[in-house]
Amino acid sequence: MSTSTLGALLYAFFEDHLKAQKGVSAATVRSYRDALRLFLVFVARDLRRRITRVQIEDLTADRVRQFLLSLETQRHNHIRSRNQRLTALKTFFDYLATQQPERLIEAERVMAIPVKRVPPPPTYFLERDEIQMLFAHLPASGPYALRDRALLLFLYNTGARVQEVADLRRRNLELDRHRVHLHGKGDKWRACPLWEESVLLLSQLLGEALAAAPERPVFISQRGQALTRFGIYKIVRRHSKTLVKRGSDGAPILIGPHVVRHTAAVHLLEAGVEVNVIRAWLGHVSLETTNRYAEINIAMKEAALKACAPPTQASAGFPAKPIWRDDTSLLKWLQSL
Repeated sequence: MSTSTLGALLYAFFEDHLKAQKGVSAATVRSYRDALRLFLVFVARDLRRRITRVQIEDLTADRVRQFLLSLETQRHNHIRSRNQRLTALKTFFDYLATQQPERLIEAERVMAIPVKRVPPPPTYFLERDEIQMLFAHLPASGPYALRDRALLLFLYNTGARVQEVADLRRRNLELDRHRVHLHGKGDKWRACPLWEESVLLLSQLLGEALAAAPERPVFISQRGQALTRFGIYKIVRRHSKTLVKRGSDGAPILIGPHVVRHTAAVHLLEAGVEVNVIRAWLGHVSLETTNRYAEINIAMKEAALKACAPPTQASAGFPAKPIWRDDTSLLKWLQSL
């Protein structure tokens, strides 16, 4: 298909190539949309034109490089954000070359722009006494006490990503079977077992909605809408602000949903759960380890669940600092989660 205008090309890229042909997730579409919007605004400003007057010929590799530089120097984006924008632009220019072969040379120049190396982020997690302190200090009453306790326990129980929790619907729960189905990265589903305490709190939270309204969000805001990623982050931060943790540089650590995810992984590891079971539990797929982890069934996950007690139970017998925490390969794997 040949497209003569930039607008038509962009529409075909998103609606046909990304959604219909590749079937990428809604989150990926939003990420690519934001990258291209920022790039087009940058090009229009550079040309001193209205964005509706930007032409396909104006999209060059040199402008891509200038745009990436502006992300770091003017918008002060992290290198990871810069690399994500570059990935989106490479995907677009690759598609452009298939639709307009005369743009192949420019597309090849964009594809040759290197991704900047960036050290992995430090892995922060809560110790067992800290996670118990977190739950011990949660409010017992109030309009959102039940929701917040259920949310935090669900995060710790499943190690779910924040977007997976935001997308969670009533139909994804099988409380009679003590499990939940999570929709993760790469449009992949996985089942995770639930503690009895998690099932009880979720049953109380949903009440009558448990038997109806399959599309009802499990965790809702005061407006009756699904909690967003930002809303979930705010709840975790609000209830964890009494926990004082500092990084190696002495700076305070902000405890968010991903810290709880790492905490779940670490505590499962300390409980003796095999690494590949944890990998399947958390829905993590590493491109560097595609040879090839066996699919872990729900029975194995349930056995792993019994090895790691919920925060309401005693944790006696666990060493203060297990030997594995000095294992660099395991620490590197945890950083990838």
